[in-house]
Amino acid sequence: MRRQLNDFIKYISVQKNYSKHTISNYEKKIDLFIKYLTNNNITDFHIINYSIIRDYINYLYGLNYASSSICNHISALRSFFKYLVRQKIIDINPMTLVSNPKKEQKLPKFLHYTEIESLLKVADDNSVIGIRDSLILELLYSTGIRVGELINIKLCDINMNDKQIKIIGKGQKERIVLFGDICLVKLKKYLQDGRPYLLKKNNNYLFLNKHGNQLNDRQIRSIINELVTKTSIKMHISPHTLRHTFATHLLNSGADLRSVQELLGHESLSTTTIYTHITNDRLRSVYLNTHPRAIEK
Repeated sequence: MRRQLNDFIKYISVQKNYSKHTISNYEKKIDLFIKYLTNNNITDFHIINYSIIRDYINYLYGLNYASSSICNHISALRSFFKYLVRQKIIDINPMTLVSNPKKEQKLPKFLHYTEIESLLKVADDNSVIGIRDSLILELLYSTGIRVGELINIKLCDINMNDKQIKIIGKGQKERIVLFGDICLVKLKKYLQDGRPYLLKKNNNYLFLNKHGNQLNDRQIRSIINELVTKTSIKMHISPHTLRHTFATHLLNSGADLRSVQELLGHESLSTTTIYTHITNDRLRSVYLNTHPRAIEK
């Protein structure tokens, strides 16, 4: 069973090009499943059926896993069993009858305009590392890309004239994201005054660490954490928080949902609808400015 897991991890890493974060999560979740099987004397994937999967899901509930976390476990197992069927290791996929538990509806955390402004100003633009970190924040907020997409940007993916970047997203799907004038200024500054001093060897990736190697997602998270400590922001901020902020600010400023879906690279529009929460101030403004009887003429 461990061999099949190792082969699956190689498959999603090399052929599917999943992010390191996703690969790590899948490996941990499937590893927990295999440990459960071993503890219950199940040593062959062929005998796994819906009943065993259902018992495992109940086991996760017994460990007080949230519904959202269980959904992630089910997603990992779906991918794993699809792989086993594709490789003819098993004939029947036991996950076909498994449905996701209803998730608790949680609104994504996002930064308000004053908070994102303070964060974007905190990096030191007079140092090589500061110039790089300033661009990292600006790109995450200006484009809404995932951290895995950010670290894989190569110089050849950037179109400076049209202010576009080619992004390779989940499942190797390609899309184009846009950036604005402020981001362009920071990008030019980094390419002139930052990246050349980080480059130690031939490397086509946009973002480099002090050793001249491609930055990884853990380093990006560490950079953001360090910059947040220099602000008055109290909430935990991850790269995905900036993605949430990007989508929320677009919608609050009048962008249509379908356009935001395209920019985020969501396959389904239903995934994007989570961002349709709007602040009370925005709701009040819309009501007062559009309802004919809101304000006495």
